[in-house]
Amino acid sequence: MTQDKSSANKKPSAKKALQTLVNIFFTLIFVSFFAILIYMGAIGLFRGHSRLETEASLVTKQAQYEEAFTTDNTSFNEPKIILNPYKNSPLTALIIFKTNEAIAPTVTIQGKDEKTSISHTFPATTEHYLPIYGLYADYDNTIKMSYEINGQQNISTISIRTAPLPESVARAEISTVNHEQLDNSLYFFMPSGKNLAAAYDISGDVRWYLDQQTAWDNARLKNGHLLISTERLANTPYYMTGLYEIDLLGKIYKEYSIPGGYHHDYFEMPNGNLLVASDNFTPTSDTVEDYIVEIDRETGNIIKNFDLKKILPKENTGNENYSGADWFHNNSVWYDENANDIILSGRHQDTVIAINYASGELDWIIGDKTNWPESYANYFFTPIGDNFEWQWSQHAAMVTPEGDIFLFDNGNNKSKIAENYIPATNSYSRAVMYRIDSEARTIEQIYQYGKERGSEFYSPYISDVDYLQAGHYLISSGGISKKNGEPQNQPAGITNADELLSDTVEQKDDETIFEIKLPINTYRAEKLPAYYNDEGNLTLGRARRAGNLIKSEANNVEYGLMSGTKRINADYKAHNIELKAEEDRLGITGDFAEGSSFDVILTKGFEKRQYKFRASKEAHAALCVSSFVENEQLGENIHIERYINSQELSGLYNIYIRLNNTTYDTEKSVKF
Repeated sequence: MTQDKSSANKKPSAKKALQTLVNIFFTLIFVSFFAILIYMGAIGLFRGHSRLETEASLVTKQAQYEEAFTTDNTSFNEPKIILNPYKNSPLTALIIFKTNEAIAPTVTIQGKDEKTSISHTFPATTEHYLPIYGLYADYDNTIKMSYEINGQQNISTISIRTAPLPESVARAEISTVNHEQLDNSLYFFMPSGKNLAAAYDISGDVRWYLDQQTAWDNARLKNGHLLISTERLANTPYYMTGLYEIDLLGKIYKEYSIPGGYHHDYFEMPNGNLLVASDNFTPTSDTVEDYIVEIDRETGNIIKNFDLKKILPKENTGNENYSGADWFHNNSVWYDENANDIILSGRHQDTVIAINYASGELDWIIGDKTNWPESYANYFFTPIGDNFEWQWSQHAAMVTPEGDIFLFDNGNNKSKIAENYIPATNSYSRAVMYRIDSEARTIEQIYQYGKERGSEFYSPYISDVDYLQAGHYLISSGGISKKNGEPQNQPAGITNADELLSDTVEQKDDETIFEIKLPINTYRAEKLPAYYNDEGNLTLGRARRAGNLIKSEANNVEYGLMSGTKRINADYKAHNIELKAEEDRLGITGDFAEGSSFDVILTKGFEKRQYKFRASKEAHAALCVSSFVENEQLGENIHIERYINSQELSGLYNIYIRLNNTTYDTEKSVKF
């Protein structure tokens, strides 16, 4: 068979052409890939991003501390002594020892006299973890331990030296003390501002303080623990992420995270659940301090909520401090089991209201009904009796065991009509108790204290009352402030007051048996024994976390490469931006012009999540901007804190920040 020479010559030529095309194709791929690498390097995708070190939470830290809490090589006469065991309660200690037989030791922290000594007997056991409360600062404290077994008394004496008080703990002045009428309970104060929560004995000595920032209420739960705010800001100016259940050692037993945060007050329900003053931070809500949630005590889940915008009129009912965002300003929560009502205090409406727990409907309103719609007239009460006065801008409304309404009447202006306002120099604050008849719709004033003190006792904000027993009350005018010697009609931070005072009076049968003054403003005051009746050994174990922070919704999610980024320069540095990785969120702080905005962009692979933030004191604004967490004024800028919570985020994200249409590569990453 004869081969066609022309055909034979064509085959090698076609093969060569095909090979050339293949080479060109792979060359183009290589060049393109190399170009992409150069481009990606130029835009920072492969630029080194150092991972932010995650800041350990208090819950994590305390689990680490407890690793050293062992009874190894200890005995009653040679115990292990740990001062400030959880690193946040410096005037406490933990005494650890073991015994062969079960014993019930008694500890006595020796005071400077009989009424300042503190004693407690612990239940019998062989493993002893004894919390010691009520040490003096900068002092050689003597603690006596004793127990009796087989008729024999055994005694051991321990000395514990403590450090001096920090400046952030206020020093007290005692102006009245009736030793015969008083016991060794302590007076706990929750400060307004950057001072630390502290407790004082009847001599005015500090016997406890918490070395971490906290806020709002500090009442004792039925199990003897305290429930205080977390130290973590959820939103400006003072909305915290939730609550810690702690003991006086500072050990956290449970952390409750709340989507709308926590402010002002809570109440422990008969079933153990918590009613909490919160906010609705969803994008559709533009108001604050008008939202109550019930939290399941075990899970932290919200099982019920009360939105006051659906219950009360929002317009034309407010006082001088009313704003569109902070129209009600709820500052207390109480549950009246007999009436099945929730009692709330609306500072900016000068009203105390009752909402039926089951139906969520309004039951009654205490206050002057000036400017209220006629349709609400039947909810108000008619005054009867002598010397009746309404309350104004009140705080801390509660129901006494007798069914009366007890509250602190701040007394701002004493009218909703501007022409009738009473100036601070002529005003007064007071504790007042009302007796109401819900059927007849009448109200009678049955007790007051403070009017006779005049403007010296005038507190235009915060403050507290507590019912100790019938005829026995604790009254705290916590927000007294002056400027140039004149009493002020607004919170200290708003007026830049130069003199602060918290004046707390204990009254029994109309006699003042104790008065303590602090040179700061305080939100709440409580009288509590150092040890609750059934307090046992310290319970070891990791704290439980319950509930959730609100989900941070990205304003935009795109897919692709980051482009056009710049390295950090002088313009970026001028904002003093700092990034902080917490276990459940990313924090961004910085200095920005009022009303300006910025974006935080998180990238993972080709995913880009954009979060928009606005720098404003008015973002979820409230009146008491100086109370606990401040937006500090810095020339034309304000210092702000913003957060991205970690729900539905997983993995390592690079962090970019966009300012004035320029995207900066922070060269930092965060792992959720």
